[in-house]
Amino acid sequence: MTQTLPAPPTGTAAPAPRGRIRRILLGGPGDPAWSRPALWAVLALAAALYAWDLGSGGYANSYYSAAVKSGTQSWKAFFFGSLDAGNYITVDKPPMALWAQELAARVIGFGTPALLLPQVIEGVAAVAILHATVRRAFGHPAALIAAAVLALTPITVAINRDNNPDTLLVLLLVAAAWACQRAVETGRLRPLLLSAFLVGCGFNTKMLQAFLVVPAFALVYLIAGRPGIARRLGHLVAAGAVLAVSSSWWMLIVDAVPAGSRPYIGGSTDGTVWDLVIGYNGLGRVFGENNGPGGGRGGPGGGASFGGRSGAGRLFNDIVGGQISWLIPFAVIALVACLVLLWKRPRTDLARAALLLWGGWLAVHYVIFSFAEGTFHPYYTTALGPAIAALTGAGAVLLFRADRGEARWSRVRPLVGAVAIAVTGAWAFALLNRTPSWHPWLRWTILAATAASIAALLLGRLVRRAGTRAVVAGTVLAAVATLAGPGAYAVSAASTASNGNNPQAGPSTGFGGPGGMRGMPGGMPGGFRGGFPGGQPPGGVPGGAPGAAPGGQTPAGEGSAGQGSGSGGGQMPWTRGDRSQRSGGARGGFGGGPGGEVSAQMISYLEKNQGSATWLVAVSSAQSASSIILSTGRPVIAMGGFTGSDPAMTVAKLQKYVKDGRLRYVMLGGGMGPGGGDSSVTAWVQKNGTLVDPSEYGGTSSSGTSQSGASPSGSASSGSTGAQLYKLG
Repeated sequence: MTQTLPAPPTGTAAPAPRGRIRRILLGGPGDPAWSRPALWAVLALAAALYAWDLGSGGYANSYYSAAVKSGTQSWKAFFFGSLDAGNYITVDKPPMALWAQELAARVIGFGTPALLLPQVIEGVAAVAILHATVRRAFGHPAALIAAAVLALTPITVAINRDNNPDTLLVLLLVAAAWACQRAVETGRLRPLLLSAFLVGCGFNTKMLQAFLVVPAFALVYLIAGRPGIARRLGHLVAAGAVLAVSSSWWMLIVDAVPAGSRPYIGGSTDGTVWDLVIGYNGLGRVFGENNGPGGGRGGPGGGASFGGRSGAGRLFNDIVGGQISWLIPFAVIALVACLVLLWKRPRTDLARAALLLWGGWLAVHYVIFSFAEGTFHPYYTTALGPAIAALTGAGAVLLFRADRGEARWSRVRPLVGAVAIAVTGAWAFALLNRTPSWHPWLRWTILAATAASIAALLLGRLVRRAGTRAVVAGTVLAAVATLAGPGAYAVSAASTASNGNNPQAGPSTGFGGPGGMRGMPGGMPGGFRGGFPGGQPPGGVPGGAPGAAPGGQTPAGEGSAGQGSGSGGGQMPWTRGDRSQRSGGARGGFGGGPGGEVSAQMISYLEKNQGSATWLVAVSSAQSASSIILSTGRPVIAMGGFTGSDPAMTVAKLQKYVKDGRLRYVMLGGGMGPGGGDSSVTAWVQKNGTLVDPSEYGGTSSSGTSQSGASPSGSASSGSTGAQLYKLG
């Protein structure tokens, strides 16, 4: 007997799990067949650039890495973002970027993967979200171009291979831009509130820098949002409330805790987060005031120690230009031309709103970064990457399609496109010409591709018989002309060990290359906040820096500005640190920043004699403390914070630590930074402490030690640069 089964109803959808997987891999039913595979290719390229030979990064920025290690040892250190597990002082940023790395370290163990794989994931996610954002406003081709440009942005590649907080900041801000655009598109309040929340998370990653996108977001929603003006204003007020809460909750909790029950807030002048917000990480960055880095507190102003003098040309100078400026000319020309093209569209037009969003993002960042008088690192400019990428993708597509729907543009578009490509190609040639010995063929290839692409595009537009073939050839050549330069810099960053403290891409432009002493013309200015006397770190960089390689070349991974990354030439254990790596640099010590290098023999001595004390030793600055923490896994006090200038240590506090048996040793020497540190603390230690003879831990000593325990200059060598170890209690 044969049984006939009923035929399945027509139009029945495929099983949900299979449909979702297919959609993820190949895109939606309305997407071009090439779109999703092309996106996956770009994401794979980004992942490869960010993760290639990641183990060479070692501990990357040892300052943040030490805080991550401490956060895996103490939940209190985790919450506050403390540098040490004893919770003496925090790092000079909010802890959100640390939390991702600390959670990873608690799961897979502390080491390079826990520090840097979260950065890789965040960087790739930012590329994917940017693609989704641009696609909704400008279509698949523009989205693919934008994703590729962001993936190949040189400074973005460099910073995503490091553990600075900028990678998470960019991810949060790109996600906030996506949510803001959705709010404009739908007129719903919820996406706008999400955007505000994400910016608040950015604030708890890098404080006021996150707010640089707020003017653009608010203005775009006010202009292009679908609801009436009254509802739009109400929505913005609600978003402002969410932004205030999501930004300030951590600060309010921390500042509400009595000072004696929490760590000192690193970078502040009074131990509060509020002071850090408005000073060191706020107005001080912009104006170089007395409470901010770069100006006052020993700083020279102008932010010249890392990114060049402030001014309209800063982003194009020898230090910063090769990191971010390659496509700024194209982005600006495209922005202006496309706004003119779309200006008469309806108020709620999504493409025009997106142009205003990304254009406002670019404009505000350009002004602040260019004219900031405080400390300015080139890697800050990674925040410009998403806006430049989005405008490049949108501009390329809108200008290409302009003659299809806008007859009045049919004659102008070829000229605008030719000008944009010509200026961009010429600027790429100028950037590469600054280092003529670095792949000398590249700049001439770009120049030739620029000329050929302009000729082909104009030919395809003006000569009908040339048509599509000429346009396709011109498009390919234009891609070479615009992306070959930043692509080469990006590959250079991916193939070089990261400079943990000042990551950059590309060749040296006279201020050091990746892993070298970039941004230090003539050495760090002597007046830098917490800087070295005479503008040189102990040992005299270059050539004589502790841990320096023969010939005076700074090993890859050494921090710029004398701030040692603690990575021992960039090579540290791929998993949990072990004692075999303790030798650090070439001279067998730790650190290299303010406060001097600490010898392995001294560390062994301190470990044997720590007893029940909370802290292994107190040192002048975080640079020495961080390398000791990473090596030993034990809490170390950084008396003066990041560079030794924070007024965190007082005589009364030190006396209490000694009386309670929480601290037995203090290391003086190497300088606590001009204007920083309390000289009375040094005097008290020298008067009441006992100078440990370096011979007790393998160092050398000579005559001349005074009865008070203070040693005249040159009378004792502790195995570190000018450091003296005192025993207290």
